[in-house]
Amino acid sequence: MSAGDGAGPGRGGDGAGPGRHRTGRRELRYAVLLGVAGAGLSIWAVSRAWVVELAPRPAPLPPVRVARTGAQLLPWLPALALVTLAGWGAVLATRGRVRRLLGGVLTGLAVAVAAGGGYGLVAGFSGEISRQWPLLCLLGGGCAAAAGVLTALRGDRWSAMGARYERSAGAATGPVSGRSPRDAWDALDRGADPTDD
Repeated sequence: MSAGDGAGPGRGGDGAGPGRHRTGRRELRYAVLLGVAGAGLSIWAVSRAWVVELAPRPAPLPPVRVARTGAQLLPWLPALALVTLAGWGAVLATRGRVRRLLGGVLTGLAVAVAAGGGYGLVAGFSGEISRQWPLLCLLGGGCAAAAGVLTALRGDRWSAMGARYERSAGAATGPVSGRSPRDAWDALDRGADPTDD
């Protein structure tokens, strides 16, 4: 965990001001959106028909058109795309070095998804080949890989989910101003703020 993780504007940490904090949140938002969009595009592209084969039948019946999706041609591809999509939820929940490590893992997964799309473009499948779906899978994997690289490089500088609500290191853990917990509940019953001195 790096110094300043979860530090909000105006807190100590690494001396980050409000502008840097906002930039980190914006980078996190862009990376997650790009990663989710790329993985989602890949999942959608893999579920489309990449090849249409003509299966012969006895005469005089015409041949049957059999559509094969990317998932049928490359069974490992949708699983990788789904893991990549789920990984972006984990990026939001982690911080520091763990987030950077996760960014590296997601980069590798996304590159494998893009490689599957690239293989679909160049493979010599038998039948009528539809090139746009492997191309979209390649594009989606590339977007997710770019987001993973950004996370691996800068993820430890971004705030964690819910970090603004965390207690600072020097915050008191006991009753406010020496009052007992009973006094705080009584103040709430009266409609008063128990933290107001």
